[in-house]
Amino acid sequence: MGTTTAEQSLWLRDTAADNHPALVGAERADVVVVGAGIAGLTTALLLRRRGVDVTVVEAATVGSGVSGNNTAKVTALQSTMYSSIESKHGKPAAAAYAAAAGDGVALVAQLAAEIDCDFQLAPAATYAFAQGERRTVEAEFEAAQRAGLQVQWEERIDLPFETFGAVRLPDQVLLHPAKYVRGLAAALTAAGGVIHEHSRVRSVSVTAPYTVRTAEGEITADQVVIATHYPLLDRGLFFARLEAERSYCVAARLASGAPPRDLAISAGSPSWSFSRHGDLMVLGGRSHPSGERGVDRTRYTDLEDFARRHFDVAEITHRWSAQDPKAYDLLPMVGSYLPGASSLWVATGFNKWGLAMGSAAGAVLADRVSGAASPHQDLFTPHRVTLRGAPTLVKQNAKVAADLVGDRLHSAEAGSADEVPVDEARVLSDAQGKKGVYRDRAGALHAVSLRCTHLGCLVRFNGAERSWDCPCHASRFDVDGAVLESPAVDPLAPREP
Repeated sequence: MGTTTAEQSLWLRDTAADNHPALVGAERADVVVVGAGIAGLTTALLLRRRGVDVTVVEAATVGSGVSGNNTAKVTALQSTMYSSIESKHGKPAAAAYAAAAGDGVALVAQLAAEIDCDFQLAPAATYAFAQGERRTVEAEFEAAQRAGLQVQWEERIDLPFETFGAVRLPDQVLLHPAKYVRGLAAALTAAGGVIHEHSRVRSVSVTAPYTVRTAEGEITADQVVIATHYPLLDRGLFFARLEAERSYCVAARLASGAPPRDLAISAGSPSWSFSRHGDLMVLGGRSHPSGERGVDRTRYTDLEDFARRHFDVAEITHRWSAQDPKAYDLLPMVGSYLPGASSLWVATGFNKWGLAMGSAAGAVLADRVSGAASPHQDLFTPHRVTLRGAPTLVKQNAKVAADLVGDRLHSAEAGSADEVPVDEARVLSDAQGKKGVYRDRAGALHAVSLRCTHLGCLVRFNGAERSWDCPCHASRFDVDGAVLESPAVDPLAPREP
């Protein structure tokens, strides 16, 4: 198996995990939840506490996806979300989103009281890094106020460089996300729920009772929740309405031992996002659409350089990244997988704010699965029609079409594997078509077909992650072709270097 990520996250590297057996053979449950991240485990725990027989099936390990690769901020103030939602959906929708986000934060605080997860309250802020961003931040302050958030205007926040105004929301949540998610898992199993790790779901039958199949087993269930962050079943056409973005993080130990107190993010592009853990500062940013060309280690070095310019950095301790799908109209998609369905469910599109919104989604789905109404179900229905979002949807799918066709017209980058430098990859051609060849740091070659096993786009090499990423629908694969992220469920075909 080749190297799959540049570094492991602060949260996963420093946290011991429980082991849950892989699914082998046949089982039965009332509800199967696919995905052991924050949305899936919140759904499962809330259902189990209502007496539902629930099993969680996870492709890797609990919290190993974006739930364990984030900035640890749980907040209802989310960059410039309220001014953006108000623009696309109107003031009532922005207020409804604020209520859902607040409910998500409150639910995390409630459940965290049962878990050793370094829970603490902290202010969140959206700030203007440059003078030109000030009006954007002012608009967010006004929209957040109209949405019902108890925000404050501040000319300065706890950052050691000049800023140009900020909107701040007090008493948000900072925690250790891996400890929290693994605490949810422990609470679930203690209550009688079941978790299977290392069990990638390969298919779900079309009608209920559903058969959820992995490589070595299957579970029959009356209801299924797909909480894999990016949905793995094509039948809902979610891939046509989602765009995935990768973001990068570094953790730095400061000589002062005093990271910024505010959980802050700048309003412009590029954005600079701050969080903390003990004496470590977490800095995030340098995001890009998944599968973008030319991504390399500068995504990390740019963050490191920014940190060293503005802070007394003694050491960079961790580097990691995460991938987040966002819906074309900015609102999460939480509810039935297909119109009219009442037993197959989905949660996706948290737009980088999954700790709060994934928790809110878990509460919505627990209500819906158990037959109750949720106050947020209409806002987040996956089947809404948003005319103001139509231009974004058209543009998004035009890009997919261009990527699907355009990459096939690009010529090979090298004539043979001998030309591939150490720790780099090149596109080569042979009688079978295009292939990707990576030479690892020990000099060994790894070669795979470039054809994504989801819908056939050609994957591109991400030099920061040492992975092959699909520009069309965000599937990711390691250098030997193993699936790292859905919607793909099958590996890239191996090739001779």
